[in-house]
Amino acid sequence: MVLPSDVRPNHFLLGAEFVLTTIAVTLSFVWPRFGAGFFAGVERCFAQVAHRKGWAVAGTGLGVIVLRAALLPLFPIPLPFVPDDFSFLLASDTFVHGRLTNPTPAMWTHFESIHISMQPTYQSMYFPGQGLLFAAGQVLFHQPWLAALAMDGLMCAGLVWMLQGWLPRNWALLGGVIAVLRLGLFSFWINTYHGAALLSGFGGALVLGSLPRLMKTGRFRYGLSMSAGIAILILTRPYEGLLMCLPVAAALSYWAIKGKTRPPLGVLARRAVVPMLVICAAVSWLGYYDYRTFGNPLTLPYTINRQTYAIAPYYIWQQPRPEPTYRHAAMHDFYKITEFPMYPRVHSLTGYLPWTVVKAAFNVLFFAGLSLLPPLFMARRVFLDRRVRFLVVCLLVLAGGTAIEIYLIPYYLAPFSAAFYAIGLQMMRHLRVWKMGRSAVGLAMVRLTIAACVAMAGVRVLAEPLHLEPPEWDPGNWNLVWFGPQHFGTERAQIKAQLEQLPGGQLAIIRYGPDHNPLNEWVYNGADIDGSKVVWAREMDAADNLELMHYYEDRKVWLVEPDAIPARISPYPAPEAK
Repeated sequence: MVLPSDVRPNHFLLGAEFVLTTIAVTLSFVWPRFGAGFFAGVERCFAQVAHRKGWAVAGTGLGVIVLRAALLPLFPIPLPFVPDDFSFLLASDTFVHGRLTNPTPAMWTHFESIHISMQPTYQSMYFPGQGLLFAAGQVLFHQPWLAALAMDGLMCAGLVWMLQGWLPRNWALLGGVIAVLRLGLFSFWINTYHGAALLSGFGGALVLGSLPRLMKTGRFRYGLSMSAGIAILILTRPYEGLLMCLPVAAALSYWAIKGKTRPPLGVLARRAVVPMLVICAAVSWLGYYDYRTFGNPLTLPYTINRQTYAIAPYYIWQQPRPEPTYRHAAMHDFYKITEFPMYPRVHSLTGYLPWTVVKAAFNVLFFAGLSLLPPLFMARRVFLDRRVRFLVVCLLVLAGGTAIEIYLIPYYLAPFSAAFYAIGLQMMRHLRVWKMGRSAVGLAMVRLTIAACVAMAGVRVLAEPLHLEPPEWDPGNWNLVWFGPQHFGTERAQIKAQLEQLPGGQLAIIRYGPDHNPLNEWVYNGADIDGSKVVWAREMDAADNLELMHYYEDRKVWLVEPDAIPARISPYPAPEAK
């Protein structure tokens, strides 16, 4: 978990976006006719594409896949480089091996790592949806990230489909274009192994896109698509999924009782059978997964891992857990020094409100950036707008549900991505007709801020070859805000490739320096540790290390020092020589 307080956005990119946005807003007031003919021509062409709803949906999905693939020379397939990445990939590898979980490995104390559960079984601490997605990528494409790329297309396409149910079709397509630029190409959702955000974003779009169609027609297919979305949320982000499903369930219940467009109750009941079975199947499978992985169908992912290692709770009314006895300094530093300080900030009476505002602003910046903030001036009108009133209610429920959480990171909110953009687009629609006297300032502001958003995509692409980004690993330069991470994780990947080319099995014992950053974690393994070509292990005391080397006596033992510049690998000194 990388926290908002740990992140410092790239100053050049943020500054460039500020300058472009300032120019756009200034031009809107002083020269509202700037580029009017050009923008009008673009809008006519855009409307022709948007008129064909199916083509708009498919084109958006395929477009983001093609564009992201075209950027691979500049933004290669990402390497895992933060704890969440490795945890998700462990789940994927476990499923590829045909198992739901793995037995606790021998020598497991050397393999303990962040976001990994070792007992009662060895598995990722996260919900299984992400692992299933990457397992599909591994099986179908022999590369887990390619499944995230496919899901990237599905999410952006699903968002357009959802928006078509709530807004005019040209605005729906515009929302898809914005999602491609903000989420689909450069965000950490696609440029790391955090693809659960893409998956849950797609699930949320299915739920919210199905609702108006179902209430208008009562057709079985929309009930089925809604249940598929709910199933995805159950397996990825069930808490936020529940926050979404509460108002959806209330709206459907009111429609079923008093709706003028609903079919007869008997027909409605028959059409609801299969969708309900889909939801029940998802809940049942998750319960079985929890039983096999954690020993109890009611023990959800996160629970045991957090009870074992974490000090800070997730909710503001909870008290910190007693600090466990950590076997490794890196684990202590992550849970005590990196993660815990957020808790007293949010838990105090004086800190709760300002930090809640900071968390909210951070997430708004992720989804909208600076260039899409001007339409927020129309927030009051949108709150009074009947077209999106239900979506506003959904966001109010979300706000209430997240206000009681200590942490709030953009991928937590992924199920509501479509709702965010629907409300933002409705603000744009109100801003577009706003005038100052006889000057169409609002129309110009909408056009120019969207142009600034498009221009920022170009700036983001050029920043890499022009070396306008920090070149070294630093979690503070992992831009959760929008710009996305660079190609981090290269040193570990290079050392792994070097070891894999050697004959026989290899044992890499990791020794961190005194100033080690716990987010730069190297001790991660696959599902079958003993069968792996390279085993990564933590250095412990002399007796434990000797026991580890005796267990892996058929492997060549190496000392890896990630905090050396550059990272260093050398034969591990014999215990007698220490």
